Amino acid sequence: MQLSNLISGKNEQVEEVWAALRDCAPMVLGVVPFGITCGIMGLTANMSGLETILMSVFVFAGASQFIGISMLSAGITGWGIIILTTLLVNLRHLIMGSSLAPYMIKLPFPLQAFLAFFLTDEAYALTISRSYKVRYSELYQLIVSTMIYLVWILATLAGVGLGSYISDPLTWGLDFAMPATFLVLLIPLLKDHISLIVFGIAAVVSVSAALYLPGKWYIIIACVIATSIGGLLEGDNKNAQ
Repeated sequence: MQLSNLISGKNEQVEEVWAALRDCAPMVLGVVPFGITCGIMGLTANMSGLETILMSVFVFAGASQFIGISMLSAGITGWGIIILTTLLVNLRHLIMGSSLAPYMIKLPFPLQAFLAFFLTDEAYALTISRSYKVRYSELYQLIVSTMIYLVWILATLAGVGLGSYISDPLTWGLDFAMPATFLVLLIPLLKDHISLIVFGIAAVVSVSAALYLPGKWYIIIACVIATSIGGLLEGDNKNAQ
């Protein structure tokens, strides 16, 4: 009996590893041009190649790195304002973390902290989708997160090395792989009228807010408004039943 359980557990782990590698492949493709762009931007902002690479190693936050490098390039050297700005940009991580909290709270604290550092939009989308469709797996989240992390560092390294030969890697069109993958993950979850309404509201609010608000505030506002309306609709639906 113990041998059977051991074999079953090993098979589940192998399944999670392969699923993570398969699912993150399109995301990794989309990460590459952004990582190369980050490496090139670092050099144009008069950062050394080592500084640019270490920024990707220790910060690992695409939007925040782009903003931080842009601020340095503009002559803003006060670390306080740079840190505050990047924190505001990453407020959406509070929402993502809250969504994963019911699963991650059961893990040992060191593992929680480790996975929290690697939490990105892409890793979150894959992990939460897997949790809804199959089950939550910390191994799946770990594999997806570390794969994206390693590719981000390697892409930044490539940007530093090839900076004088590549002007704008985003013109390759590979960055479309990420939104395309997000849509593939999202569409199967739209199974009823409430999810469709929430999806529609989030889309309209985020696009409208992006036109008039700076930074990433459109993400926070769309999440708050859409989830609030979704909660009200869910409550009305349960009362009707």
